Amino acid sequence: IEYLNPRSTISPPYPSPLAAKLMNIDGITSVFYGADFITVTKAGDANWAHVRPEIFALITEAITSGETIVSIAERKEGDEDIEEDSLAYNENDSEVVGMIKELLETRIRPAIQEDGGDIEFRGFDDGYVKLKLRGACRTCDSSTVTLKNGIEGMLMHYIEEVKGVHQILDQEEEIAMEEFAKFEEKLKHQKA
Repeated sequence: IEYLNPRSTISPPYPSPLAAKLMNIDGITSVFYGADFITVTKAGDANWAHVRPEIFALITEAITSGETIVSIAERKEGDEDIEEDSLAYNENDSEVVGMIKELLETRIRPAIQEDGGDIEFRGFDDGYVKLKLRGACRTCDSSTVTLKNGIEGMLMHYIEEVKGVHQILDQEEEIAMEEFAKFEEKLKHQKA
C-alpha cells in the first residue's frame, strides 16, 4: 500500500494513522508498506539526519503500542474494488500472462522488495508487459535501468512472447514528470 500525499493516508480503502503521522514530517514525500517492511521517501532537499529520528520514533511507538498501522475501511456499494495482488493467479489469465506473473513473483519481486519497493503487473498487450514500480523503486534514480536491463532482460530471456516492458505511471506521476520537464527546459533557457 502506497501513500503519495497526506489526503491518501486518511482516505478509504486503507486509511493509515501511522502514514498520516509520517507524511506530516517536513520533507517526507511518500510512505509505502510492503509485506514486512516500511519505506519512507524524502524530498531531495530533506536531510536524513533531521528526519530519521522522528521517523524511527513514530514507527517504534506505533509498533510497541499496538496501534493499527492500516485500517481497512468498510466498502460501500459502488466503491472501487479493493486492491488485490496484481501478481496473484487469475483463472482468466492466458498461459503467457501466467508465466509472466510467476516469473515476476518468484524472481523479480523478491529483489525489488529487498530494496524497499514492489512491482505491480498492469497488463500484457502486443508483446509488451506493463508494470508499475512502487515504493523506493518508484523514485530511485536507477529505476529505468532496473526496469529495462533487469526486468525486461529477464522476461525476454525466459518468455519469447515478451518484446519489452513499459513503465506505467499514475496520473499524479505523469503530471509531476511533465512539470519537471518544463522546469528543466526553463532552467536551460535561463543558462543560455
